[in-house]
Amino acid sequence: MATPADRRRAARQLPPLAEADAAAIEAFLDAVWAEHGLAAASLAAYRRDLAGLARFRPGLRGLQREDLYAFLAQRTRAGYAARSNARLLSSLRAFYADLRRRGLRADDPTALLQPPRLPRSLPRALTEAQVEALLQAADAGSIDGLRTRAMLELMYACGLRVSELVGLPATALNLRQGVLRVQGKGGRERLVPLGEEARHWLERYLAHARPALLAGLRDPARAQALFVDARGQPLTRQALWALIKRQAAAAGIDPARISPHGLRHSFATHLLNRGADLRALQLLLGHSSLSTTQIYTLIAREQLKALHARHHPRG
Repeated sequence: MATPADRRRAARQLPPLAEADAAAIEAFLDAVWAEHGLAAASLAAYRRDLAGLARFRPGLRGLQREDLYAFLAQRTRAGYAARSNARLLSSLRAFYADLRRRGLRADDPTALLQPPRLPRSLPRALTEAQVEALLQAADAGSIDGLRTRAMLELMYACGLRVSELVGLPATALNLRQGVLRVQGKGGRERLVPLGEEARHWLERYLAHARPALLAGLRDPARAQALFVDARGQPLTRQALWALIKRQAAAAGIDPARISPHGLRHSFATHLLNRGADLRALQLLLGHSSLSTTQIYTLIAREQLKALHARHHPRG
């Protein structure tokens, strides 16, 4: 079974697309961007999915249902997960629906394709004690440690996605008003309150750590990201994830219990446990649909059941 690293290496050696397929993909991406204002990551996923099909069977616009079946079967044999194939099918449906809207195709080859059955999985949230241990594990006496503490405090205080945190410009932060302007999926913006603790650590980071990180640059003012490395560049998602894993190890947290969005999931779960309104939580998380937010009620319910089982005399 191919590992993700194997697939990345193979992707770097892929042949170019046929000119007609490349043009069809770009026309589709232009259309969905104009209609829905999708984020760059979503457009990249569409491009990757469609390019994979075009390399498997050139001639995207004329492919039939059996071609799509064959592609999905080939991916399954290669070890792609059900969730990845479900996303692929969503991309294909959007592509062929766009062809029909523009009168370039009369039928839809995805019409009878069924998405793979996905296992139900709940986001992994840390307990309040684990979050506290994770935050305390950062060495706030060092430059890197102070930056780490400020980042983790901000992620937990505002329920940020990893991509949102690393993409924050310094101008998104308003310490005087105590709010953060976040650009989420689909380019949607939201204002999130900071909270006193996150505000305190951000003030320390901006006063001491960020200037020290930018000290070696010829023009520090050109560094736009809120959280930067020593070259004035924003941290990558991979670097932040590695940092979170190191912090979890230092805090004595099982690595299997934490995920890149672990603090975001914990933010949502802890607010619900303390009586937050679901609609308000939806706004804070930047979810377009309330059904996405409702998954956290299941986590909170499972935690309450576990608490009852542990402590009730007849649990």
